[in-house]
Amino acid sequence: MRYPFSSRAFLPLAAAACALIAAALAGMPAHAGSPERHAIDNADCYGCHGDSSLTMTGPSGETRSLYVDEQKHAASIHGQNRCTSCHADIVEVPHPEGFTPRPVACSNCHRLESEIYLASDHGRAVHKGVSEAASCKDCHGATHDLLNSRDPDSPVNRRNLPRTCGRCHADVAEMRKYNLRQSNPIVSYETSVHGIALLQKGALNSATCNDCHGSHDLHRSTNETSKLYWRTVPATCGKCHENVQRTYALSVHGKAVARGVRDAPVCTDCHGEHSIASASAPSSRVSAANVPGTCAQCHAATRIITQYGLPPDTMSSYTQSFHGLALQGGNPTAADCASCHGAHDILPSSDPQSKVNPARLPQTCGRCHPGIGNRLGAEFFRVHAPAGRHAENPWLVNLVTLLYIIVIVVTIGGMALFVTLDYVKKARDHTRAVNADPFAETRLTPWLRHQHTILMVLFIGLVYTGFVHRYPEAFFSWPFKAFSGGSEARALLHRIFGWSFTVLFVVHVAALLGTPGGRQYARALWFGRVDFKDAVGVVAYNLGLRQDRPPARRWNYAEKAEYWALVWGSAVMTITGIMLVFSEALVRMWPKIVQDLAKVFHFYEAVLATLAIAVWHAYWTVFDPHEYPMNPAWLIGKKAGHAARHAAGPPEAPALPGPETETATEPDAEPVVSSPE
Repeated sequence: MRYPFSSRAFLPLAAAACALIAAALAGMPAHAGSPERHAIDNADCYGCHGDSSLTMTGPSGETRSLYVDEQKHAASIHGQNRCTSCHADIVEVPHPEGFTPRPVACSNCHRLESEIYLASDHGRAVHKGVSEAASCKDCHGATHDLLNSRDPDSPVNRRNLPRTCGRCHADVAEMRKYNLRQSNPIVSYETSVHGIALLQKGALNSATCNDCHGSHDLHRSTNETSKLYWRTVPATCGKCHENVQRTYALSVHGKAVARGVRDAPVCTDCHGEHSIASASAPSSRVSAANVPGTCAQCHAATRIITQYGLPPDTMSSYTQSFHGLALQGGNPTAADCASCHGAHDILPSSDPQSKVNPARLPQTCGRCHPGIGNRLGAEFFRVHAPAGRHAENPWLVNLVTLLYIIVIVVTIGGMALFVTLDYVKKARDHTRAVNADPFAETRLTPWLRHQHTILMVLFIGLVYTGFVHRYPEAFFSWPFKAFSGGSEARALLHRIFGWSFTVLFVVHVAALLGTPGGRQYARALWFGRVDFKDAVGVVAYNLGLRQDRPPARRWNYAEKAEYWALVWGSAVMTITGIMLVFSEALVRMWPKIVQDLAKVFHFYEAVLATLAIAVWHAYWTVFDPHEYPMNPAWLIGKKAGHAARHAAGPPEAPALPGPETETATEPDAEPVVSSPE
């Protein structure tokens, strides 16, 4: 039998017929011969579920409310649907005895969104039984109160998304439990350029959580399907910043990312993630002051420089250049990296389109230096040229630098030698004069002078080797960096000096407390009420508030203060030094904070002692006009007797010039305690 039309034309007609038959069958009663069942209206459901006291017992014994607010449901996005559209297993009202409704699945209507969600990090976590993972209603709101995302009250309205996501992601303890990289990204976002625009200025087109992370398709940034996967970041940001993305794609960084170079920077590497700030904000990573540091993350990283063959001193030469120094000095108009290389359109200098191509340098530099023209000769011009001799500098600049270094060394070295010889001669003459002066005061015995010399050598050695350890890159540390094993040599010297200092201190304290002469000197050097009175009197005299200085005393308040500060500092340095030498045993016995405190005490006590010697001791023994060029007591045991020289005759007890203390009779026994000269 032949049909008047082809089988291909028959298919649409057959499909339409099937659809009509299915519609007719759907309208038939559920059971042939039975009366037509009445459709359940929403009013039938509200008859019971409109009662706010209606509850049921859940599978875990908890009480669940079955109340549905009719007005809220009617205003919701599902308000025009029948209750049975979701609760399809409800076939009669009231429900039969023992009836338990089936859970409602959003996927019944939202199949595509559900499939995407189930493949996301949230969906997989829910599937694994992680109760804290976000489900549909956690984000969209209560089941019967769902609002359209355009509704200002909807939890997924653009303006409300940060707060909705923050219900979980602002919980620092919860985020730490699941090893999420950022503990509180919501706070960072709220202060970012995007967050300020959205939350404070009401700019609904500003980026919010789902613009960058996605909505139902959320994934970690390590997932290749994530919108925040490193290769995808430019496209994600490009949804709003389309022109920037196109420019970036043509840059050296964009091309590297396209080739799969993981180390090439993408948007978030330079601008940040949740804390993106406006380029004009001082806190921005791409502000003029911060751009060099941002670029240095790669261009000063040894691994990246070595792996990709980048110039090794790009950042160091820039920071030492005129522009770099000006920027560090707080000049916001000084050229930074982006000023010359560009921001999103960075190209290698060999590219004719590059802003730092030799042919385009006059134009680039001319933006800040109008009229510079072609005076940028390749032979005598380097962009990053630092001050001083450097491989980046032209040979002529390096030659002049070398000549100046020679002139400085010869000139200043000659000056230093000249003044040293002059000072030595004056000090020698002064020492001889004091030694022959009948008014000179005896201050130190040979035994005390030996102690002072040993103490001086050990103190200088400890200070130097200790500060070299703390500041290995400082200029004064170069001797230990100049040869292999310098660090071990420094450590050995520091310990030799330290143990020698400890022995000297212990012997000194034993003599101070264990001999009659030592105890007598300890009492003579101890503070009295007159010391405070003299100190105040000297200050008043120096300010012109009184006519005469306090009287001269055997040991003045300045000497007493310095001596007991030496004793205290020596005790602190000895105890903490021993603790640091035996740090492993210390950690086994006590908490690590004890070791940390020992480091703090040891370092800052050393700083305090060094500054006290440089400021206090140096003045009273050298720079005090009465003592210059120096107090020679540490060499010959005597000092000039200025006060006695003006008296009618030699005083019974030697007196000291300047700020002094209570007169004391010198003990018969040989002193064992050193005092500041």
